[in-house]
Amino acid sequence: MHFDIKEIIAATMILFAVIDIIGNIPIVIKLRKKAGHIQSAKASLVALVIMIAFVFVGESILSVIGVNVNEFAVAGSFILFFLALEMILGVSLFKDDDGVSAKTVSVFPLAFPLLAGPGSLTSLVALRAEYHIENILIAIIVNIGLIYIVLQTSSRIEKFVGKNGIAVIQKVFGVILLAIAVKLFTANIQELFK
Repeated sequence: MHFDIKEIIAATMILFAVIDIIGNIPIVIKLRKKAGHIQSAKASLVALVIMIAFVFVGESILSVIGVNVNEFAVAGSFILFFLALEMILGVSLFKDDDGVSAKTVSVFPLAFPLLAGPGSLTSLVALRAEYHIENILIAIIVNIGLIYIVLQTSSRIEKFVGKNGIAVIQKVFGVILLAIAVKLFTANIQELFK
């Protein structure tokens, strides 16, 4: 075991920036309104399992289906791109099923691809090359804890900030999410043509 507080802090900060749970609050609120309720524990647990599984077998799974990490990231960037457009334009691009429930919304699109999405999963592959696994796992657990707290308190955050505040935050973070999607796309599309 090689526990290193510097590695833990660095990995935690990288994942926190990529997952951007604070910036995703408007999306969480929108999903909660669509479904009526979000299962915070379920969403957090699914995201935790996906991230931990990806640390150990992510590249292997992708290679079995003939997809590399860059192709996975490009595909994920499209999902983030359309989520960002929804936030900025106030339109609904994803099909609104009458059967949208807290169970389905908590898994897709909340746990994946919003929380454990292409950005965080490709970051985990990069972190795996630099840091010890035990430090990465601690960083994942810390981030999931923060995600759970934000999901649990999203309705209180909405009341505190207000409807107009949420609308402003949604537009601002929509642009940020759009920029992340474009960055994820451009960085990985270049790798595909090397």
